[in-house]
Amino acid sequence: MNDNDNNSVKAKVWRYVPALVLVLSVFLLAQTVNSIRNYKYIGSGIVPQNIISVSGEGEVFAIPDVATFSFSVTETTENVQDSQNSVTDKINSALSKIKSFGVDEKDIKTLDYSAFPKYEYPRVLCNGIDCSPTREVLVGYTVTQTISVKVRTVDDAGKIIGSLGEAGITNLSSLSFTVDDEEKLKEEARSLAIEEAKEKAKTLARDLGVKLVRIVGFSEQGNGQPIFFKTTAQPDAFGGESAPVPNIPTGENKITSNITITYEIK
Repeated sequence: MNDNDNNSVKAKVWRYVPALVLVLSVFLLAQTVNSIRNYKYIGSGIVPQNIISVSGEGEVFAIPDVATFSFSVTETTENVQDSQNSVTDKINSALSKIKSFGVDEKDIKTLDYSAFPKYEYPRVLCNGIDCSPTREVLVGYTVTQTISVKVRTVDDAGKIIGSLGEAGITNLSSLSFTVDDEEKLKEEARSLAIEEAKEKAKTLARDLGVKLVRIVGFSEQGNGQPIFFKTTAQPDAFGGESAPVPNIPTGENKITSNITITYEIK
């Protein structure tokens, strides 16, 4: 190969050098940009040192649409079967009245059923005066059944409670009013609390002359539990006669959410 041919080859090689350099430069630039973009994620598991925390509170009010209460029947007789039969008769009578108001079977459940012997210390006379008894004597068997009822038409709650007196129920308690879809109200209260906290964070950052980078912490206190207003009546017992329909105001429930948001600042 002569000198002219060598020179020709060299010329062709050098012709592609600028293109190779350009491609390499673009590649290195892309790698650099990508590294810069990923930089903010490096060490993200490390708790930032420069932070501010703000709190927020959200409240949602709702009229209760569900009433719940429980009642018990207790009977004591000389044998357990008679006690069970007596309890069953009263429970069935009560359930019949409850269902007559359209209460669904799924909203009625047994909370407790118990049967146990009843003992007493008999009176003992010693020389005409009472002596301390020395042993227990079986006098019968006590059976108790407790029923929980959920009433989805709250206007019927007073009527149902009144009718239970007619069925011989003398132990009723735990009357309360709640909202059926409570989770939705909790979410609404939480959203309001978060919005309040965000506005506080913006104001605080502006006053401090700093910038909000990102949220690095969140917590909620109270779990959005409802607060009840206008305490409702909680009847404990009925008289022997037919009970009148009680007036039971439902009031309103307040769902509250308290949250705290922590921001990284710079």
